[in-house]
Amino acid sequence: MARARLSIKRIGILTGGGDAPGLNAVIRAAVKVAVREYGLSVIGFEDGFAGLVENRSRRLTPKDVVGILPRGGTILGTTNRENPFHYPVRENGEIVYKDLSQQAINNLNSLGIQALIIIGGDGSLKIAKEIWERYGFPVIGVPKTIDNDIAATDQTFGFDTAVATATEAIDKLHTTAEAHHRVMVLEVMGRYAGWIALHAGVAGGADVILIPEIPFTIDKVCEKILERQREGKKFSIVVVAEGAKPVGGEVVVKKIVKESFESIRLGGIGNVVGEQIERITGIETRVTVLGHLQRGGSPTPFDRLLATRFGAAAVNFLMEGRFGEMVSLRTPDITSVPLAEAVGTMRRVPLGCDLIRAARQMGISFGD
Repeated sequence: MARARLSIKRIGILTGGGDAPGLNAVIRAAVKVAVREYGLSVIGFEDGFAGLVENRSRRLTPKDVVGILPRGGTILGTTNRENPFHYPVRENGEIVYKDLSQQAINNLNSLGIQALIIIGGDGSLKIAKEIWERYGFPVIGVPKTIDNDIAATDQTFGFDTAVATATEAIDKLHTTAEAHHRVMVLEVMGRYAGWIALHAGVAGGADVILIPEIPFTIDKVCEKILERQREGKKFSIVVVAEGAKPVGGEVVVKKIVKESFESIRLGGIGNVVGEQIERITGIETRVTVLGHLQRGGSPTPFDRLLATRFGAAAVNFLMEGRFGEMVSLRTPDITSVPLAEAVGTMRRVPLGCDLIRAARQMGISFGD
């Protein structure tokens, strides 16, 4: 781990990628610790890496972060499309992509910023790694994603809030499913990891949980639903992760956004599963796609605490010379790991985990 000491007086901070509950808590903690503990000045870049390349920034003081702890979103704005190493520029009426990373470094230097906190998911952290490796500019990453799929940390902030939102949705679907004797299918986010579906499904008492890590067969799903019917249980709840796929099949892609960190946008598997269930079982089936509701709203106490710990640690680690690293939760401690260890490897649900075992033992089907 790098431990180069600098006399840091001014730091920058930005939020990249998709939003997640707890981003403002990170910003708040970082600003307060930087100013109160170390006497630093803090510059926030607007709209993620776009603000870094286009030099759109503003000073952040403790007064600027008053009242933002319970707020979702990010006061700085964010985007998952702008990458300094592959930046969209309009020339002759067309969009071309250029490496404007040196321009971003020049902006940092012109503002007198000596270190940068980058809060984001896998795409943002890869950019942080490249900034450090190519330019040697002091950076530290803070892991953020509701999907909980970043390696080298036990959990990311935003995940707990997303699970709480999905669990509440399942609770509400239970009552209408029971009233109408229907099958209710709930599609949740998570990309290629099934953390949200698994945790919310178990917490909400789902009957079937489909996750990317366990390819399913629709016959097994319907077998579980019909078994419940024979037992006099006239409704069923099916939770489907957006990255779930059938045995031998592929994920359902909603659209391709070429300029994004994550060009493949998943979505639609819930409708596919719902239509197949109704056709095979003859039971009326309704589908709910929870979508961006999982990204919104006030963060849970757990996410507020984790985000606060991450924000404070990011500043402390910079002052200790821990550059080119990512803040990490290694329960119960907050530590740091090299960015190279944190990116490129997705943290997926281990098939042997106790939660999957407990779910199976309670009769929950994974469609396999």
